Amino acid sequence: MSKKIGRMFTEVIISLFKKPATSNYPFEKREIHKSYNGKIAFEQSKCIGCNICVKNCPSKALIVTKVADKVFEMTISLGKCIFCGQCVLSCPKKALSTTDEFELAQSDKSKLTVKL
Repeated sequence: MSKKIGRMFTEVIISLFKKPATSNYPFEKREIHKSYNGKIAFEQSKCIGCNICVKNCPSKALIVTKVADKVFEMTISLGKCIFCGQCVLSCPKKALSTTDEFELAQSDKSKLTVKL
């Protein structure tokens, strides 16, 4: 029994002088990797309304609507989106891109549907 207490005591003393294993997240932002798929960004001027992104979205989180002649608007449901980036890869005109924005939590469910 005394061996276990001695071993535990040594671990406690060692851990007092070690750097913490966790990050100080809310106060220090982490660097995001360049291939990270965050929130989707939409460039309205490039969109041709082909709906390929909508058809390729596995979670059915995208809706493209026509606003005016050759002008389209995209609505994304962040509650449904799985951030796979398939819509970005399938867009022939590169109107969609991923950002490094990941702090998307909301207490109100209606705020998870975003018009881009």
